[in-house]
Amino acid sequence: MLLYQFHEFWRAGMAPYTYWAEAGAKMFSAPGSWLAGMPEAPRVAAGCELMYRIGKDYEKPEFNLHTVEIDGQHYPVVEREVMRTPFCRLLRFKRYSDVADNIAGLKDDPPVLVVAPLSGHHSTLLRDTVRTLMKDHKVYITDWIDARMVPQSEGAFTLDDYVLTLQRFMREIGTETLHVISVCQATVPVLAAVSLMAQRGEPTPRSLVMMGGPIDTRQSPTKVNDLATQKPLSWFENNVIHSVPSNYPGRGRNVYPGFLQHAGFMAMNPERHFQSHWDFYQDLLKGDLDDAASHRRFYDEYNAVLDMPSEYYLDTVRIVFQEHLLPRGLWDVAGLRVTPSAIAGTALLTIEGELDDISGQGQTRAAHGLCSGIAEDKHAHMTVLGAGHYGIFSGRRWRTEVYPVVRDFIAGNVVDQPTAQGARLAVEAA
Repeated sequence: MLLYQFHEFWRAGMAPYTYWAEAGAKMFSAPGSWLAGMPEAPRVAAGCELMYRIGKDYEKPEFNLHTVEIDGQHYPVVEREVMRTPFCRLLRFKRYSDVADNIAGLKDDPPVLVVAPLSGHHSTLLRDTVRTLMKDHKVYITDWIDARMVPQSEGAFTLDDYVLTLQRFMREIGTETLHVISVCQATVPVLAAVSLMAQRGEPTPRSLVMMGGPIDTRQSPTKVNDLATQKPLSWFENNVIHSVPSNYPGRGRNVYPGFLQHAGFMAMNPERHFQSHWDFYQDLLKGDLDDAASHRRFYDEYNAVLDMPSEYYLDTVRIVFQEHLLPRGLWDVAGLRVTPSAIAGTALLTIEGELDDISGQGQTRAAHGLCSGIAEDKHAHMTVLGAGHYGIFSGRRWRTEVYPVVRDFIAGNVVDQPTAQGARLAVEAA
């Protein structure tokens, strides 16, 4: 199928118009420009910028996390690559200080691995999650690589490979003292990775925090879940899988293209996105630069998408959404059956948003029933009232409601001893 190639031709053809629109927006709004003084100049500038933002190509954003404030002091932060595989980088946001006492305090903070979902958006979508966690933790994150940038010679990437990659990263950091936070789709491979490590007698993380994930999509199915179950796997293979064009390093690789994923994201709430762009246009006319800047920041992130390897995507559709192999106890990874009940020394906190329209209520909480080997006082659950999918890991509710629970839950499970404190910190008992 040539859809990806046609998309690239269209994008290349649109490029001159987006450049023109960007230049027009600046010429009709820049202070000192004679064009800015013409009648209707604000309207022309606003229209040009709206056209530019609709037509432009959105590249992967940067984390731009260079400092963190801890107890009123600002600490420099350096983004470091700790390990790399063909499809993922393990990043650490290392905090620095030139005060001896402060250095000792930073070293004592527990390490946390944030497992970002491989589901369309870049890991920078969790920027706010990382920024907040850095106040009290040594933070690592999985940074998934756009599949169109991975040469075919690197081979395929399956859901099994995802699980094995996470195990490599956890061992590299040091599993014995590690706490793992998984978001959305990542909850499934994280639970599998830790289960298999427990089954082999390896150390497992001190705690698992699972946020808005599809552990059991039979619970409160959403529109996303319905789409996966209404079509056979062959439909996805024939309609959404395409080959990377020749102008990328991954030429010839079969992927689920980012532009198709983005179209699906927009189609879920078209009225909201249309209204958001109209409000942006009105903000520019009124000179409301703060709201306009907020719109730019959100869509710079939201519109930046990556291609997913076809093998991984089809595995996820079949295993997670169609056959429900994990909750049914029928999932094999690298020839070994995934048995979450083998996990014993790891505390488990699940978090769901009351209004989540991607992972319905009960889907993440199902992990507690599967992890029956964990002591009762090591289970905890939180339902965030009024929060949608993104609100549980980004924004005001994340910072003021969710993070204090996560922070205290991790702190209550740093040492290797039973504690009821972690469970009491949750909004409701698991």
